[in-house]
Amino acid sequence: MNPKHNHFEVVIPSDYESGQAVVEQIMLDVAECGFSSRDLFGVRLAVDEAVTNAIKHGNRLSPDKTVRVLFSRNQSRIRIEVEDQGAGFHPEDVPDPTADENLDRPSGRGLLLMREFMTLIEYSPKGNQVVLEKHFSS
Repeated sequence: MNPKHNHFEVVIPSDYESGQAVVEQIMLDVAECGFSSRDLFGVRLAVDEAVTNAIKHGNRLSPDKTVRVLFSRNQSRIRIEVEDQGAGFHPEDVPDPTADENLDRPSGRGLLLMREFMTLIEYSPKGNQVVLEKHFSS
């Protein structure tokens, strides 16, 4: 993978080192888009969370499973798709981490931050693919 793509797709093994490498690749491309430092931070956090969740929760670190990552950008937005080979999940079943009874629980915070920093987040019906978009300011 070379930096500054308008589009690339990669399939990585279910390990954190490969996950971090693809996050870094995406961020090289995103850095060219003119986002503020806050938006760059948010995109990195969201992409890292999506890739890590796919590796850890989706594929359960299985060496026999892979994660597909697709990056694209155009004049109006960046788009990242992350798909694992796991059973999937239903985002609405993840407890709200801001509810009083969940404040001490670690789960759900990453999904909350992804929603906060990205313009659009969509999950496949199965729940094993997430689409993240960040639109450029007008």
